[in-house]
Amino acid sequence: MVAESTVQDGALVRDGALVRARGLAKRFGDFEAVRGIDLDVRPGEAFGFLGPNGAGKSSTMRMVSCVSPRTGGDLTVLGMDPHTQGPAIRARLGVVPQQDNLDNELTVRQNLHVYGRYFGLSKAHVRAKAVELLEFAQLVDRADDEVEPLSGGMKRRLTIARSLINDPQLLLLDEPTTGLDPQARHLLWDRLFRLRQQGVTLIITTHYMDEAEQLCDRLVVMDGGKIVAEGSPGELIARYCSREVLELRFTTDKPDAAAIDGLADRVEVLPDRLLLYTADGEASLAAAHQRGLAPASSLVRRGTLEDVFLRLTGRTLVD
Repeated sequence: MVAESTVQDGALVRDGALVRARGLAKRFGDFEAVRGIDLDVRPGEAFGFLGPNGAGKSSTMRMVSCVSPRTGGDLTVLGMDPHTQGPAIRARLGVVPQQDNLDNELTVRQNLHVYGRYFGLSKAHVRAKAVELLEFAQLVDRADDEVEPLSGGMKRRLTIARSLINDPQLLLLDEPTTGLDPQARHLLWDRLFRLRQQGVTLIITTHYMDEAEQLCDRLVVMDGGKIVAEGSPGELIARYCSREVLELRFTTDKPDAAAIDGLADRVEVLPDRLLLYTADGEASLAAAHQRGLAPASSLVRRGTLEDVFLRLTGRTLVD
C-alpha cells in the first residue's frame, strides 16, 4: 500500500504529518540525549513534550528546528529532510527559544522590522506585519520603547510575535512560560490559543503539567531520552491515573503499609506526603479516619498529568 501524502506549499507531507520521526536519536559523545523516538505531528494541532529537565525535549526540538543534526533515525519536517533542506525548512518555521534573545538596544517595533528582513521580506510587508503582531501581542503602546525595561511577560510576548513575522506553518516553543508570573502565563496561553484557532501548528516543550493540559491536543511524556507514553491529556490521565487523588500529610512519621492497606487502588509515598489513588477520595479519607489515622492536612483532587508522570517514571515533574 502506498502511504498517503499531501502537498503543502510545494512540499510533500507524508501521512498527513508536518513532523515525522522514526528511530530519531541524538548523541553527544557517549551520552545519548534522545534514544530512538517515533512521533508524528499533524497539521493544526498543538503537540507537547512533557518531562523534567534532561528528558531530551530540547534536544528533540533542536533537531526539528534544523539547528542540530540528528545522529540516528529518520526525520522529516514539512515534508523535507533537515539534513539536506535545512534553509528551506527554517524559512517556514517560527522558533521561540527557552531564553529570550531580543535586541535590547532596539525598540519593540525595530526588533520586528529587523527580524523580518532576515527572511528577505519587503520593508512594506514587514511594516504592515509588525502592526498586526504588535496588536496580537498587546504591545501597541510600547511599540517605540526599548526592549530592556520591558517586563518578562512583555519580552516573552515580543519573542513570540517576532517568531510569527514570516507567517510560519509550524511554531516551535521551548519552555515558553518559564520564569513568568501566573498572570503573564495565562496571557501567553491566550495568545497561543488564538494561534491554534488560526490553524498554526504548535510544538511545545514544558515541565508544567497545567500548561500541557491547557495547551496541548496531544503530547508525549519523555524521560531519559525516551517516549514513555503518548496521547491526549485526558487519555493519559484516564490510562495511568485514578479519577481522584487523596493527599495526606503527617507532622509525625507516616503510617506503615498495613495501616493504609486497602484504602486506595495505589499509594505513592513521597518525602512530604502520601498520594492515595482512588475513585472516591472522600470515602478513602473517611476510611483513613476510621482506622485512627490523623493527618495534619488532607486534600482530595482530580488526577493530573503530574500523577501520570509519577506513575511512569517514579518521580515528580519537578525533580
